Amino acid sequence: MVQYNFKKITVVPTGKVFIDIILSRTQPEPTVVHKGYAINRLRQFYMRKVKYTQTNFYEKLSAIIDEFPRLDDIHPFYGDLLHVLYNKDHYKLALGQINTARNLISKIAKDYVRLLKYGDSLYRCKCLKVAALGRMCTVIKRIGPSLAYLEQIRQHMARLPSIDPNTRTILICGHYLSVIQTIKPAYQVIDTPGILDRPFEDRNIIEMCSITALAHLRAAVLFFLDVSGSCGYTIAQQAALFHSIKSLFMNKPLVIVCNKTDLQPLDGISEEDKKLVMEMKAEALKTVLGQGGEAANDEGVLLTMSTLTEEGVIAVKKAACKRLLDQRVEIKMKSKKLNDCLNRFHVALPKPRDQKERPACIPQAVLEARAKQASETEKRKTERDLENENGGAGVYSASLKKHYILANDEWKEDILPEILDGHNAEDADDDFEMDGQELTPDEQKALAAIRKKKSLLIQQHRIKKSTAESRPIVPRKFDKEREFTSERMGRQLSKLGIDPSLAIERVQAGRSLREVGRGEDSTQKGSALKIAKKSTKKRNKNARRGEADRVIPTLKPKHLYSGKRSSGKTDRR
Repeated sequence: MVQYNFKKITVVPTGKVFIDIILSRTQPEPTVVHKGYAINRLRQFYMRKVKYTQTNFYEKLSAIIDEFPRLDDIHPFYGDLLHVLYNKDHYKLALGQINTARNLISKIAKDYVRLLKYGDSLYRCKCLKVAALGRMCTVIKRIGPSLAYLEQIRQHMARLPSIDPNTRTILICGHYLSVIQTIKPAYQVIDTPGILDRPFEDRNIIEMCSITALAHLRAAVLFFLDVSGSCGYTIAQQAALFHSIKSLFMNKPLVIVCNKTDLQPLDGISEEDKKLVMEMKAEALKTVLGQGGEAANDEGVLLTMSTLTEEGVIAVKKAACKRLLDQRVEIKMKSKKLNDCLNRFHVALPKPRDQKERPACIPQAVLEARAKQASETEKRKTERDLENENGGAGVYSASLKKHYILANDEWKEDILPEILDGHNAEDADDDFEMDGQELTPDEQKALAAIRKKKSLLIQQHRIKKSTAESRPIVPRKFDKEREFTSERMGRQLSKLGIDPSLAIERVQAGRSLREVGRGEDSTQKGSALKIAKKSTKKRNKNARRGEADRVIPTLKPKHLYSGKRSSGKTDRR
């Protein structure tokens, strides 16, 4: 649905749940006050409580009022449909009660905020706050039935069909339901419920939904007529239904479809029934906008089809779409906006200069290119063809390398070597191990040293892994073993025959830069701490107590409640 998406309406809570939701939102406000606070501070605290609760009630009720559609502002189709399903008077009354409750809550909050301005004690302010919240909750309890009613409407509205009243629409109506496939993606096909021939006041809600769609949707109407009579109604009864609702077809493209011609052809019905069908056809020509019953436009008004054999189904689809488009174009041609557009267009109509015929000429090069493309298309095999030729699905595997762009096409299927530890893993055997028989004595000595170093590293790693949880992390400068040092790196590089001087200089230069940066950071940190200490000096000097300080008030001072006192007043000395 383009314009009316009723599925996005928020769930309407019940009265009790509504109160629980709002009162739970008051917890972010501070809830602890003491008698030692100034009276003005107590008043402000409870005034914020009342105002905050009123704001939450107002926002929640406003969301309900705004999300539900107003029947006077939406399309007449949806307005009448909601009236048929839910009775618009009850609907408006429920929304009106929600609006009244919102205004009452605002008035209650305003009155109690005014009273709280003159609260003379903590007890009095607290009582006024409790009374304000209690009266607000009482208002919500009174509109509990309206909230429950709106929730039921919301659930039903979410199940309404997604119909766009402004798009191209095909309406199917008659005594029975007729299932027809979607005509085109640009159209919407509405299969209305069956309608019986009886007065409007006697029709039920399901029939009134069809009447509403016929009355308000600008669509092409397909009136299905069962010429075989197997639906349980004779042609005379179906014709009477057509004449009873023909006023709803005014200014709409109308097509009468004689269905089930596989059971009874249209030519085989009786003369009386055929006369009734012809009368319906004449009425259909009169109701169509701009056609006036002319014989030139007789085509496409009365059609025959069979959903069982699918004979004539395509013709019905084409006729319905054509008549709907013709009607929409004719309406646009009669609009006032068309004159402003036509002034900007100029259609050139060249006059013939002689009697020669000049057919369209296609160059020979274009014809050759088309023929070549067609031959290549016939010769080119698809993956489906290759699959069928090579054993079918599950046997044939499509090659993903055939579209590689390489200098030589023979390279596409080459196997890419995988190198591991200096060896081709695909060519090497799984049990490959260097035995050292083909090596020189120096190479064998180096191989033994490498294997010994490898085993030592594996053992160190296993020990570290087993004691990782209980071993603390020691910074490098406090590491006694000094495993990673520039001197050790220089010795290892010298053994390999590499000059380590440049690497050692680079390490020392980086170390000096880090020390300079660390010195600058310590200087900046000291100045920041100095500024912070200076900013708190005045506050600490006054030793003022703030709201964030933990205070245990002395409820019974010793000098007032201890010692011997004479008879008389004990409230003061």
